[in-house]
Amino acid sequence: MSDTLRIDVWSDVACPWCYIGKHRLERALAAYDGEVEVVSHAFLLDPSAPAEARPLDEHLAERFGADRVPGMQAHVTGIAAAEGLELHLDRALAVSTRDAHRLLALGRHEGVQPEVQERLFRAYFTEGRDLGDLFVLAEIGVEAGLDGARVREWLAGDHGAEEVEEELATARDLGITAVPTFVIDRRYAVQGAQEPATLLRVLEQVSRERRPA
Repeated sequence: MSDTLRIDVWSDVACPWCYIGKHRLERALAAYDGEVEVVSHAFLLDPSAPAEARPLDEHLAERFGADRVPGMQAHVTGIAAAEGLELHLDRALAVSTRDAHRLLALGRHEGVQPEVQERLFRAYFTEGRDLGDLFVLAEIGVEAGLDGARVREWLAGDHGAEEVEEELATARDLGITAVPTFVIDRRYAVQGAQEPATLLRVLEQVSRERRPA
């Protein structure tokens, strides 16, 4: 058995709790004494998200009611701020994230998936960029360290689309209905943006169980 502990994370770049969860996992990993490989997988938080971007406030108001949206956004913005994350949800644009997940697939192939994911989160939640626009996605990919020609060619076709669909199907097969979901060592699932201490305890428990008796 490899000494490296694998963590598969199902998340969506339009999910603020996934953004928070990513940073909490990174804090846990900073305190974990062992080698870890983190792989991100596609999940569509909102399959009804439009193909053409529109203000997130309007989209959420239609889904949950206009009276609930300000409280929901204030709650998650406050929790994100405690993690050092700056959310400007009044700028965010609701749009399908399928192409963003294709970009994440390219990032995985090129060894810069964490950088691509972080840049996508910031683009969506802080800068209000349109993640449904292939030109914008290409810019984000380059900003995250991908080769410009490579990322433009990837996004112009349907590269990565099959991988995204497979990851979505795997999520369904595993019964994943909410994100972030962390699957540790392909055996243990932890759901939600858990505190770093909680994630660290799980990692250490799994590490102990993997040691030979």
